[in-house]
Amino acid sequence: MGSTDAILRPHAEVQYASELAAIAAADDRERPPNWRLSPWAVVTYLIGGELADGTLIVPKYVGRRRLMEIAVATLATDRALLLLGVPGTAKTWVSEHLAAAISGNSTLLVQGTAGTTEETLRYGWNYARLLAEGPSEAALVPSPIYRAMQLGSIARVEELTRMPSDVQDALVTALSEKSMPVPELNSEVAATRGFNVIATANDRDRGVNDLSSALRRRFNTVVLPLPESAEEEIAIVAQRVNELGAALQLPAIAPAADEIRRVVTVFRELRDGVTSDGGTSLKVPSGTLSTAEAISVVTNGLSLATHFGDGTLSAHDIAAGVLGAVVRDPLHDGVAWREYLEAVVAQRDGWGDFYEACRALD
Repeated sequence: MGSTDAILRPHAEVQYASELAAIAAADDRERPPNWRLSPWAVVTYLIGGELADGTLIVPKYVGRRRLMEIAVATLATDRALLLLGVPGTAKTWVSEHLAAAISGNSTLLVQGTAGTTEETLRYGWNYARLLAEGPSEAALVPSPIYRAMQLGSIARVEELTRMPSDVQDALVTALSEKSMPVPELNSEVAATRGFNVIATANDRDRGVNDLSSALRRRFNTVVLPLPESAEEEIAIVAQRVNELGAALQLPAIAPAADEIRRVVTVFRELRDGVTSDGGTSLKVPSGTLSTAEAISVVTNGLSLATHFGDGTLSAHDIAAGVLGAVVRDPLHDGVAWREYLEAVVAQRDGWGDFYEACRALD
């Protein structure tokens, strides 16, 4: 394996190891069984702040502290946690950092898809050993849920509602009985204290594979909203772009950069269907125009500026990304975008360069 510096995206517990160590050293509050930090310290790690020794903790989640307190308090009980929200509301990001702070390991992960099978949530078999030796502990291949139960750790299930409903229900026994039967071995794995599950779901997937009432009862749900204000969203975009840019060897960008503000303003106005001053109603495109997409647009623009420009992010660097994010359906979204461009962007002071850059792409 190469050095940590060569890894494109270190896991949260690696990237923020120094912060986690500093918080642990200052944390004198009671910790639930097998937790690396107390609930108060976990929230401090997520929300950010300054420790008594002057160590600055970078915010991992920019939003209401109470939401993180509810999420952490849930994980300290026997209830699992479901993070629900539209795409781009940091569900996966929060899930990873919760697992890193609580268990020191965010890698016990199941990615939900239409092809996810029950074995992915429970256990499978090494078929070569199974055929040679028959059912045995050595032939069993544990799932991330199985290993989390053994270790007393947090397991993560991404995009829970993308899985078929019968596969989802494989979680019911683990969450209610805190055990996983292995009938082939006439045994079970009983969860060690500290075990819990964080699941995420996109609320635009409702109706795809809705959770059964039996499974939903095993979760406490925390809805993560989109950022409340433009300034909050700008801060999130700038922070994540700089974190991603560091791994990609791109220059840092100031939170006050005009192009970040433009991208966020365009996305928020089209998402809300009205300009920020409330003066003009707008057609709403079919895409989500989430914070995550704004981060992607700015990061791609910064890459363009670095490798094909003078290193300074400009309107020309972000124009194509904005257009690609907004116009997903050429018919409906194209009309919405052109109306916005002519009625809003063309009339806005200081946005002439962005207007010309967008017009050049038509």
